[in-house]
Amino acid sequence: MFENNAICNMLKIKYPIFQGGMAWIGTAELASAVSNAGGLGLIGAGHMPPDVLKAEIQKCKKWTDKPFGVNIMLMSPFVKEVMQLMVDERVPVVTTGAGNPGEYLPALKEVGSKVIPVVASVALARRLAKGGVDAIIAEGCESGGHIGEISTMPLIPQVVDAVDIPVIAAGGFADSRGLAAAFALDASAIQMGTRFVLSKECIAQENYKNFVLKAKDRSTVVTGRSLGHPVRVLANKFTRTFHEMEAAGASPEELEKFGAGTLHLATHKGDVDNGSVMIGQISGMLDDIKPVKEIVDDIINGLPDAVAELQKKYF
Repeated sequence: MFENNAICNMLKIKYPIFQGGMAWIGTAELASAVSNAGGLGLIGAGHMPPDVLKAEIQKCKKWTDKPFGVNIMLMSPFVKEVMQLMVDERVPVVTTGAGNPGEYLPALKEVGSKVIPVVASVALARRLAKGGVDAIIAEGCESGGHIGEISTMPLIPQVVDAVDIPVIAAGGFADSRGLAAAFALDASAIQMGTRFVLSKECIAQENYKNFVLKAKDRSTVVTGRSLGHPVRVLANKFTRTFHEMEAAGASPEELEKFGAGTLHLATHKGDVDNGSVMIGQISGMLDDIKPVKEIVDDIINGLPDAVAELQKKYF
């Protein structure tokens, strides 16, 4: 079906669907399942020490013979060691966030890794494309976790027009209609995080998943704007307290200390009152938990009907 798709051909994947590289829950279990289903699974390195990340990579290699990747936060205290690990393990795809991966490109390209940074602006996309990255993930502020300020619909076509490499659309995608919309904006693929949180293979604690299932269209809020790194999460006791502290003039150090460890508290301990439940706005339309393969198959199998429905209604 996707013989002419630039991303599928570049990465040797069956379907143009990426899994978001989510810290703590983008583990080998989820990444290998997405890759086995025909997409590109991503291990979310977050702030993992190199030895922990190496174990995840080894598990992923054991559980899938398909291409997979690792998402690396360039702000990680272990970034240099982690990048060397990517070279040593010859990880097929490296996606990056929160910075410019330029200094690591030569070594990664030497071992054949494809480097695909996540961007939230046209200017950064243009700069990184000139630097020699292989593709761009353009992520709108509808997505969960760390976000920029531009929403998906205006961001994607501007990035596509600004660069001459493939663009993966992220932020607000969960079904066949979303994939069709991304193609209409001339993106080559979509990346989904929130949809894959609600999969059987995702290791997020049951309370976390159930909290996401209850989300409505306006259930997410953004924390951390005053710190310069906004994060989209579900509203709860944690977010209310955070916003109250911001309004009262709390220092960046106080806010950072208050937020430290709250993501793990939610994802692994299941404390969805005091934890940071990072999730995208698309959570409001999700109402089931099912296997990764079923999620991917539903999107791909539904694509022809989504396109046909457009033709029938509007052309």
